[in-house]
Amino acid sequence: MRRDPTTLPGRPCSLAAALEVVGDRWALLAVREVMFGNHQFSQIARNTGAPRDRLAARLKTLVEAGVLERRPAGQPGRFGDGYHLTDAGRELSPVMRALLTWGDRWAVTAPPMRMRHHDHPFTPRTVCDTCGEPVRDGDVTREMLAPQWTMEGHSDG
Repeated sequence: MRRDPTTLPGRPCSLAAALEVVGDRWALLAVREVMFGNHQFSQIARNTGAPRDRLAARLKTLVEAGVLERRPAGQPGRFGDGYHLTDAGRELSPVMRALLTWGDRWAVTAPPMRMRHHDHPFTPRTVCDTCGEPVRDGDVTREMLAPQWTMEGHSDG
């Protein structure tokens, strides 16, 4: 379900393409639940609070996009398929951690859960894979690769 970014409205951007797949509230909450180990539709529906028809549509889209896959339940007493992360779904982990961290700081009065790394609180940090240095906003530059686009916008020439 990959898209040519130049076919999107506005600036060609991978973020815009990604949001077409996972930019819906119910899509991200469904991915969260699968990341938490809840694979059955009933678990995902209960823990997201999503209307069942909308959740079914989002799960179908996530499977079609290759973020989730359906597998036979495999556990005694479990009926129906379970949803599991694909490689693409697992690669959403840092995005989900970043949104959770942002939400703890800016969206809730008190964090309702905590992330831990071994025996201590987990605080995510972005590190450059090439040089190993921590990445700060001022250290990152952007370069448009799409033809006729600059960081200022579309050039008509």
